[in-house]
Amino acid sequence: MAMEEFRRAYARLCAAGGAAPQEAVLRRLRELGGAPGRGRLDLAAQSLSLETCGALGRLLPGAAPFAEVALGDCGLSEEGVKLLLHGLCSNTTVKSLDLKGNNLRTVGAEALGKLLRQNKSIRSLILEWNSLGVWEEGFSFFCQGLGANNFLQRLDLRNNQINHQGAGELAVALKQNASLQELDLRWNNIGLLGGRALLNCLHSNKTLKRLELAGNNVPSDILKAVEQAMDHNQDRQTILSETQNRAYILSKEVLSLKDEKTKQFLDLMDTIDKQREEIARSGRMSAARVSQLQEALDEQHSIMNSLKAKLQMTEAALALSEQKVHNLGELLNATKQGQTSMAERHFTELQQQKQEGADREGRLLRDLSAASEKNLLLRNQVDELEKKCKVQQDQLFQVKQDLTNTTAELKLRTVQAEERLEMEKRRFKQSLEDMESLRVKEVDHMTQHIEASERSMQDRIQRLEAIRIALEEELSQVKAAALTERGQAEEELIKVRNQARLEEQQRLEHLEEKLRLMTESRDEAQNCCLKQKQMVAEAQAKANQLSLHADGLRRRLEELQQDLNSKEEEKVTEVNKVKVELQEQIGHLQAERTAQDGLREKIAALERQLKGDGSFPASQMGFLSSFYGNQDSDNYPKLHSKQNVWISCTVKCNILSVQNLSRCFMKLLSCAC
Repeated sequence: MAMEEFRRAYARLCAAGGAAPQEAVLRRLRELGGAPGRGRLDLAAQSLSLETCGALGRLLPGAAPFAEVALGDCGLSEEGVKLLLHGLCSNTTVKSLDLKGNNLRTVGAEALGKLLRQNKSIRSLILEWNSLGVWEEGFSFFCQGLGANNFLQRLDLRNNQINHQGAGELAVALKQNASLQELDLRWNNIGLLGGRALLNCLHSNKTLKRLELAGNNVPSDILKAVEQAMDHNQDRQTILSETQNRAYILSKEVLSLKDEKTKQFLDLMDTIDKQREEIARSGRMSAARVSQLQEALDEQHSIMNSLKAKLQMTEAALALSEQKVHNLGELLNATKQGQTSMAERHFTELQQQKQEGADREGRLLRDLSAASEKNLLLRNQVDELEKKCKVQQDQLFQVKQDLTNTTAELKLRTVQAEERLEMEKRRFKQSLEDMESLRVKEVDHMTQHIEASERSMQDRIQRLEAIRIALEEELSQVKAAALTERGQAEEELIKVRNQARLEEQQRLEHLEEKLRLMTESRDEAQNCCLKQKQMVAEAQAKANQLSLHADGLRRRLEELQQDLNSKEEEKVTEVNKVKVELQEQIGHLQAERTAQDGLREKIAALERQLKGDGSFPASQMGFLSSFYGNQDSDNYPKLHSKQNVWISCTVKCNILSVQNLSRCFMKLLSCAC
């Protein structure tokens, strides 16, 4: 469905641009829409027009219904490539782009550089069989975009006519790039200088795993060094992946430990909460039991109090006859003192009531004064309005005078002007009348408002007076009730105090027991929390130790890598030295071989001469036998003089020296291997 919508949008854009859509493109899009699965826009070997490129460039921004775009051997023009790549700059779904065999040059290289700067989704870019390296400026722009890109992983630049300068630009880009893993530069013209530049950039680039340089006239030693660097990068990537996996596993273990500790802590908190709930339940049960016991004790106390009251009543009845006179005198004195105190209290209360009434009257008077002030303000406003009316009437009078003067002066004007003046006079009079009516209405409204406020204030005063009278009556009733209740309250206070003391003592004992239990539970909870904190601290210490161990391993890996790099450099230098020495020894051996060949020719000539001269003396036959070995006597040379013997000895020594040199040469070759 998405590919079908893409095809319709392509046809609609072509029609809007006034160009007919290409049938081959529509057919290919229809075939791709019918195929199952997502993912590939294959227009390879289709000659795309400029209008088609523009329509596709408008459809490519954003999310497209495919992840791969194949536009190889499409014969794209420079403008068409620019339009297509401009659309791909903001694309978010395309992962692979194939543009091989389109003869891309300066404009295409610049568009590709812009694409690499802005696009963040393309991982594979195939540019085989183009001409990107012909123009240095365009290729440098392309290399700048490659250096700024951090998402591309595979780049194919085979057969792009890249020379050593382009290789230098690529080396600079590879120093900045941190994502490219595969780079194919086969069948270009990089040469020795370009190979060295690429080899030097590999010291700072640690992500490139595969670099193909075949068919570029690069020396074999540089190719081997590049391969070694690639192997080092691969080893480094594997080590980094292993360390990352280990760190990830360690972090998972630490998180699992943290989760376990948190779970244990939560379990402990749950157990503590459950214990607290159980303690609260036991406290409630004990409180209910205590309340029941207190009720039983209260009943017993009430029974005892009733018995005590009966005893006291009997004792009082017996003692009444004896203490009536004394009690009556004391009661009289007490009643007198109570009457005096009550009179004083009544007097103070009456004074307070009088003061409150005076305060209320003062407040009412203040409210009345404020209302009167408001009335005065309103009256002043009315006077000001009347003054304004008078001023306006004076102004009208002056205007009338001015009008009469102007009419006297302007008698020669036309009747139309007089009619206009009369109309204006009528309008002005109507406005004056309206103003006067509005003023009268406002004055009436203000007077009504003032009268209503005065009425409400009088009503409030009457209500306050009625409330004051009712309060005075209630005070008298309350005082009478208070006197009766006071005696009862004093008797009840004595009883309640005794009961309260007993209850407070019991509650204090119960609360002390509760406090003791709570302190014990608190101490247990604190001990559990301290244990949990110790466990968490130990886990954190273990995590720190693991992190320190991981850091030490990383440092050890870096040191090992540095040692390997230094050893490899030393091995390369030693191999080069051995090669130079071997070449020198080979030259010497070749010179000696030529000398030996000359000597052999001379020996052959001498032997011929000896054969031609005659037989050899018998005294010198032993020496010749030792020289030539155990051979037949017929093969011995026939020498006639001591000079010939000396020559043959020198030849034998030269042959031995040549054999020794050949053995040394074989040993050196075995050591070099």
